[in-house]
Amino acid sequence: MNVGVLVSGSGTNLQALIDRSTRNELGPARLTVVGCNVPDCPALSRARLAGLPTFIVDHRDHGDRAAFDRTLVEALRAHQVDLVVLAGFMRVLSGELLDAFPGRVINIHPALLPAFPGVHGVRQAYDAAVKIAGCTVHFVDRGVDTGPIIAQAAVQVQDDDDDEALRARILAEEHRLLPAVVRAIAERRVVVEGRRVRVLGAAPGNDPLRSL
Repeated sequence: MNVGVLVSGSGTNLQALIDRSTRNELGPARLTVVGCNVPDCPALSRARLAGLPTFIVDHRDHGDRAAFDRTLVEALRAHQVDLVVLAGFMRVLSGELLDAFPGRVINIHPALLPAFPGVHGVRQAYDAAVKIAGCTVHFVDRGVDTGPIIAQAAVQVQDDDDDEALRARILAEEHRLLPAVVRAIAERRVVVEGRRVRVLGAAPGNDPLRSL
């Protein structure tokens, strides 16, 4: 399965995917290309260092979201991408891209959806004084962080946490969760049944993600 990763920032989740790929831990998933909407995005340096092809589609050069997405689709199809992974990609997608890759676009979000969707998920959770935070990998639909949930990782909020400490622990879970889900999808172990998603072979318990 050819995987295209879209990024906008530092690229630590991209790096987690690269590291797993280097260790042959992504199963039949193959990182094929990395795309970005920010010309000086640090994540591009990570991709190039790993020898991955890259492309830049600056959203400021397009009149609307649909036109931007059409250009993304062209670039992804040029690399024969099967699965699109949003790893810190800070643009809301239109139907143009979602229709081009139906059921094959996933996103990593730093909160336990459906709680705290949108931007600043960690800050929202911290300000709400929740006791359990975490991250979610979900399929992308036309809403904002509303697609079917594939898997989640929980992080306990410590009494002495500040926003940055909590963010760092959630990010560590993201780095484990996203590659595991990509591998499960490539191995055809992810089954969508309406709004519910089953991961075949995942063990029950408090930490099912370790078995993805």
